[in-house]
Order: sequence, then structure tokens, then C-alpha cells
Amino acid sequence: MKLAEMIERKMLEAEDLCVGDEGSDEYKVAWDEVEEISQVKAHLRVKLERDEDPMEEFCSGDPETEECTVVYDG
Repeated sequence: MKLAEMIERKMLEAEDLCVGDEGSDEYKVAWDEVEEISQVKAHLRVKLERDEDPMEEFCSGDPETEECTVVYDG
């Protein structure tokens, strides 16, 4: 499911769940979920705009791992 669709679905669920009871714990949890998914979408968008190689970030933390080692034959 696309993040935008998930956000929209969670917003509708939150609105339906919380009609008239905006101070309830359920209301707060429902909108927290919407906020968390929105933040994930924003973070992903920024990451894609930078056009970063995911392996570059991974290998910067531990360049000696097998996935980060370049082997030259010859």
C-alpha cells in the first residue's frame, strides 16, 4: 500500500473513531499513528531527493562487512 493511501485511510479511521470524544486516549493514539506515517513519508521523500545509495549509508557504519568489501579478480 502506498504511504499516501495509508495516511488517508488512517486519517479517516481517526476521524470516525473520535467523533465527539477528542480528549480520549483512542483519539490521541489514532492521530499519533497518522503523524508517524506522515513522518515516514517525509523522511523517505527527503532520502529519495538526495538520491543516496542505501549501501553507502550502511557501509559508512561498518565498512569491513562482507557486503561492503570490493574484491578485484585479476
